[in-house]
Amino acid sequence: MTIKNPIEWTGAQFVSAAHALSTAHHSLQHMQDTIHSPAPAVRRIGLADIRYALRAGWEDFEAYRSDVLFVGVVYAVVGLVLSRVIFGADLIPLLFPLASGFAIIGPFAAIGLYEMSRLREIGVEANWWNAFDVFKAPAVGTISVLGAMLVALFAVWLFTAWGIYLATFGDAPINSLSQFIHDVFVTPGGRQMIVIGIGVGALFALLAMVISIISFPLLLDRDVGLDTAIATSVRAVTTNLGPMLLWGLIVAGSLVLGALPLFVGLVVVIPVLGHATWHLYRRVVPHRPDEYRRVLPAFDDVH
Repeated sequence: MTIKNPIEWTGAQFVSAAHALSTAHHSLQHMQDTIHSPAPAVRRIGLADIRYALRAGWEDFEAYRSDVLFVGVVYAVVGLVLSRVIFGADLIPLLFPLASGFAIIGPFAAIGLYEMSRLREIGVEANWWNAFDVFKAPAVGTISVLGAMLVALFAVWLFTAWGIYLATFGDAPINSLSQFIHDVFVTPGGRQMIVIGIGVGALFALLAMVISIISFPLLLDRDVGLDTAIATSVRAVTTNLGPMLLWGLIVAGSLVLGALPLFVGLVVVIPVLGHATWHLYRRVVPHRPDEYRRVLPAFDDVH
């Protein structure tokens, strides 16, 4: 019996679950027949590819600046609304888990930005409205299933974070945000919560990255099933573990920093990272003209 490392083992479980979900989804939703291409090849990448993806993401941001800023504002507003709900419900300990949790649902939230980068790549003029054209994509059902998996993972993370808080702090009432921040940094329980919370949160973010970093762009780009998309994403991460871990740190750090000043930084951070993720996908999965859908039928009417 072959012993796999934790990332490969966990990824394999998600691939199996995804295969079952994909089969059920296709039968229940009566989706159109799709010809599934063989599992795409995965290329080894290095630091130069990470730099290229970030640079290309910034170039897309500059090209679409006014459009993607609008999209970024939507994310920032959602973050502010959720923060207000947390304060109103006396759930202040969930504020940081909420901000860091953007790393879990980010790949799904940025799906429209991948499409904008895809359109610009093939020379099709686009604007912020085209970000919503993913709802017309043939794979929208499969994309939604994968998105629901990330949303569920995000919810589990919030419940886990709350459990960590109760285990380290107890259920003592919190009078104010400033008092809570003070207690987090000066009390033994607070420092313990930081260490455990960051460690567990990193595992959640890593799992989200492993199953989705390549999956969403691949589903937009080619006719593949959910199981194939996740399996390809897992192979991409395990084949390029160092660069992918660096990418994950860049994404997580940028999202946390962008969320700290009242989520204002997300207006820029999410669009740049979203565009950059598409270009990272392009570096990892080789482009072959005979298996690449240059223009999806659903988007032929884009002007």
